[in-house]
Amino acid sequence: MQPKPTYIPIKNWSSDDKPREKLLLKHRGDLSNAELIAILIGSGSRNESAVALAKRILATVNNDFNDLGKLSVKQLMQFKGIGEAKAVTIAAALEIGLRRRKNGVKKVVSITESGHVFELLHPKLADLSHEEFWVVYLNNANTVLTMGQLSKGGITGTLVDVRLVLKQALELGAVGLILAHNHPSGTLKPSVADKQITNKLKTASQALDIKVLDHLIITQKEYFSFADEHIL
Repeated sequence: MQPKPTYIPIKNWSSDDKPREKLLLKHRGDLSNAELIAILIGSGSRNESAVALAKRILATVNNDFNDLGKLSVKQLMQFKGIGEAKAVTIAAALEIGLRRRKNGVKKVVSITESGHVFELLHPKLADLSHEEFWVVYLNNANTVLTMGQLSKGGITGTLVDVRLVLKQALELGAVGLILAHNHPSGTLKPSVADKQITNKLKTASQALDIKVLDHLIITQKEYFSFADEHIL
């Protein structure tokens, strides 16, 4: 029979095992994901250290901060050892990280390839748990005039108002449109509805000498371009 492991309080750990001290003595990049979360948690319980608790939480999201950021405060509180204060602290820290990433994105002015659209819209769409449909309006130099959300919750002909898209394009003097929406499921394969709304907007735009240049499906880490795949 294996002896029961002895729990060692954090105050008795070696300096190398204490996440706070480790951050002070070394570079913050040397800390593991669990150690960073442990600093936010502050303390564990009588039978579990803060690092062990953080590892248990991270294991449920495959050690992925993006997936952890999708958990609500109530969902975080389902973990034994996480009360409301700790859950709010974790949620706030992950939101700060998301906003830092958004603020650090290089401003895209001119669109010359699908990757520029991904860079522009990824911070807005990648972490959503629902679908949103966006339109980027361009002038004849492919410079971004503006962009905005057209619908939220799914992609169907009833939710995407073609007249609204074209009205905005005419008011801006736009000659090019780029469509984009996210797939929270992570799949990059365009659905029948995705193809239908693309063709609908393309056909309607042509009558006004406005071109639909691309349609991107965006996930957390990658994208699918209708133009790159020659199906536009």
